[in-house]
Amino acid sequence: MALQWMILTYVVAAEAALAIILTLPSPKLLKSRLVSLVSLILQPALFVVPFSGFQLLDIYWKNEHRLMCTSEICTAAERDRYEKIGILCIVVIYKAEKNVILCTSAILLYWIIYRVCKFYKELQSLEEVEKRYKDE
Repeated sequence: MALQWMILTYVVAAEAALAIILTLPSPKLLKSRLVSLVSLILQPALFVVPFSGFQLLDIYWKNEHRLMCTSEICTAAERDRYEKIGILCIVVIYKAEKNVILCTSAILLYWIIYRVCKFYKELQSLEEVEKRYKDE
């Protein structure tokens, strides 16, 4: 179970590093090559979106279906059992909150990287059009 969160943590760290590198000022040649390289990586890296989405659904399902008292009146044995489980539930809830933040940041960072690359490509095409008009 922890392996999927470890992988997602590394993916988020890599996405954050890419987002920082893409937004830093750099020479045009380096920036264009970097954007083209990242654009090639973006399509295979799209797996992070459904993966994070399924992880979010899993967290939601586990939160909705955790153990609770089903009858209107709980017996003493049920109350004791839920109190013991309740302490563990607090730890699980904090982990779930951390994992929700991790999943949403993975999706958000992917979208940011995609938009920065698309913006830069549009900017390049507009610069080419401007250059053609100046040459005429």
